[in-house]
Amino acid sequence: MYKYAGAQSLVHIHEHQLKRFFQTWLRAKAAGVNLPETDDPAYASLDALLAHVCFSARRYMVWMCEVLELSDPEILSAPSTAEIEGVAKEYIAHLVERWQRPLSQVEEEQFYQPEYQAPWKVRYCVDAMLEHAVMHPIRHEFQLAALLNKQ
Repeated sequence: MYKYAGAQSLVHIHEHQLKRFFQTWLRAKAAGVNLPETDDPAYASLDALLAHVCFSARRYMVWMCEVLELSDPEILSAPSTAEIEGVAKEYIAHLVERWQRPLSQVEEEQFYQPEYQAPWKVRYCVDAMLEHAVMHPIRHEFQLAALLNKQ
């Protein structure tokens, strides 16, 4: 049971959307979808995109635990682009499991203030970062679904 039900809801939504992204990624991989050309290394390939989403899911929770001065969530480092395809299902299950507890005993007020600087130099309260983390796999799933629909 979470002290702040909003956090519990967002953690569950994140789980759902991470799994949904992975299912869409599997369909895109099977269909041979090509990502648009860009200089962004996260879009170098479908495998790079999957590694990026997994890395980010880990980093968001680690960041939230750091700024809230919680213990390390003990999320394993994300697999590399070269190894992600073979271990993604297990790693995503690990992410889902490790996301369940860290925020459960945090009081609601701590989610709203203060704000902290994210690694990309934008300031977020923890609640905003949690929402950002939920939206991340949604955005990438949407992109992949649109590419699948174009084929």
